[in-house]
Amino acid sequence: MECGLHLTKEVLNGKWKAGILKAITLNVRRPSEMLRALPDATKRVLNVQLKELEQHGIIKKKIYHELPLKVEYSLTKLGESLMPIVDAMNHWGDENRDFLKTVIQKKASIQPALDEKCREYRKKIC
Repeated sequence: MECGLHLTKEVLNGKWKAGILKAITLNVRRPSEMLRALPDATKRVLNVQLKELEQHGIIKKKIYHELPLKVEYSLTKLGESLMPIVDAMNHWGDENRDFLKTVIQKKASIQPALDEKCREYRKKIC
């Protein structure tokens, strides 16, 4: 906990957190809107990561007591101070998109073979 990098990673640790924060800055504030903006995220994972961001003081939740119940998220001052990091991550990904897509696709294509080899190895040692 002494290292700032460790603390930042702890706050941003989660597949969808940076995307959630970016979405909030683009006025995507309701959970249903976030699910549409992040179509590969499940409702459960989105809710867990929203709760973690709220617990870390990065976002705040506002509940409108009406029927149907309405919930909106917004960035706190602390969350706003995190956005240059998220924006830098986005910029870096855009700048290196072609190379990273190639590497990631290559990894995805060999992963099933690696998984099979691991299963075979486990059978031998168990």
